[in-house]
Formats: sequence, C-alpha cells, structure tokens
Amino acid sequence: MTTIIISGTVDLPPENLEAALAAGKPLIEGALTEDGCLDYDWCIEPTHPGRIRVFERWESEEALAAHFQSKWYLEMRDTIGSFGLIAADTAKYRVDLSEPVYDPTMTPRADFFTAED
Repeated sequence: MTTIIISGTVDLPPENLEAALAAGKPLIEGALTEDGCLDYDWCIEPTHPGRIRVFERWESEEALAAHFQSKWYLEMRDTIGSFGLIAADTAKYRVDLSEPVYDPTMTPRADFFTAED
C-alpha cells in the first residue's frame, strides 16, 4: 500500500480567514471519518496573512479517489470558495518509504537510514 500526502496552501482575504476555517471545521471533522483518511489538517499559516496550510495523508489512491467524490470534499471546495478564494496551490505525493527523523541514537537524519541500498 502506498500512502498519499497532499500538501499545499489556500489563500483568502485575511479578514475572511477565521470565518472560513470555522465554516470548514465540520467538513474537516467529516473527512477524518472517511475510510483511509490518516490526517486531514487545515491550519493558519502564521507568516502569511490569509493563508491556510493544507496537509492530508491517505492510505491509498483508492481512498483519496473516494474522498474526491465525498460530500466532505465537495462541500469544502464550495465553502472555501465562498470566502473569496485568491489562490490555491496543492500537490499530491506518493510515499514509498517512511521512517523516523531521528535514528536510535536520537540524531536527526536527512538520509533514509533504513532503506536498503
């Protein structure tokens, strides 16, 4: 099974940000109940007024495809758009290897130390 990560940003007028996230909260909570949803987080980007940071993890392409047909996705798309969408930049990533940042000695590692050569 290949994990899928979605990461990106959504830009709204700064004055609409809090209301947009409040309106989206039940839709985020709904998405978290979907089969195959591991994470579904939307949060304020503290260094860019009006920006939402998006992070999602899905167990498989099939789970993500089902999400794209769900009311949670469709209503979130429409809800966020109703608050004056300025821009959106999201991408999906297939993850073939996942491991801790810290090795057994608690040293942070940039290399993939558990990968076989």
